[in-house]
Amino acid sequence: MAVPFLKGKNYLYRSNAWPGAAVSLESELQHPHIRISLPEPAASISSAIYGGGFLHLDHIVNRYVDKHYDCSDPVNDMVNFMAVHGYPADSAAGLMTAVKLKYASIREERSEQCSILCCATAGVGNAARAGSSRTTFAAYQPGTINIMLMVDGMMTPSCMVNAMLTATEAKAAALHDLGVKDHETGGVATGTTTDAMVLGVSGNAAYGVNHHYAGTATDLGGMIGRLVYESVTESIITEREDQI
Repeated sequence: MAVPFLKGKNYLYRSNAWPGAAVSLESELQHPHIRISLPEPAASISSAIYGGGFLHLDHIVNRYVDKHYDCSDPVNDMVNFMAVHGYPADSAAGLMTAVKLKYASIREERSEQCSILCCATAGVGNAARAGSSRTTFAAYQPGTINIMLMVDGMMTPSCMVNAMLTATEAKAAALHDLGVKDHETGGVATGTTTDAMVLGVSGNAAYGVNHHYAGTATDLGGMIGRLVYESVTESIITEREDQI
């Protein structure tokens, strides 16, 4: 199920997959951002610039910054941003994106073993192919494909890492099928130079399953792959169509 954001307006989406979870688009603030709010802190693993690593999170923020953003001190900038907007210092993660938030895509799926919410913002202006020799950058740049993946269910820590791998594979597959190329090498892109991802897991025991694996041979991995593939694809296509 895709839920497009309304262009240029604040928007609230209440999850059907994770009871009490909500995705909001705060587009009319001085610092526009997407916020995922969870009813209880969730175990997480992420590459977020703020609140990254292994934490328990109840807020995940994807902040829009324009292409002229000063990247000299993004960590301290995000600390100030989170404080100004009243987000809890110890249970929130913050991402940055130069993709307009109206191109965000939300996908959800429910099953007997878990339920998943995925929200992605994806632009490919700095698409890159991992494994190729290319220019590297010492300075931080705003993330271009940001994936926020929320799983209502139970997963072991190793399963969470496995889920991140599957999500990354699905992202790369979406770029391949859309024909996205590394602008420097000409090879098929596997991502962009500045991608980020957050995975949150509720620990809800009601499904009666504690997942140990999230590869593509599992039902859980299949759900993750589909939702990431679909949300990344939709976000990129929506941006492309808007520019025609």
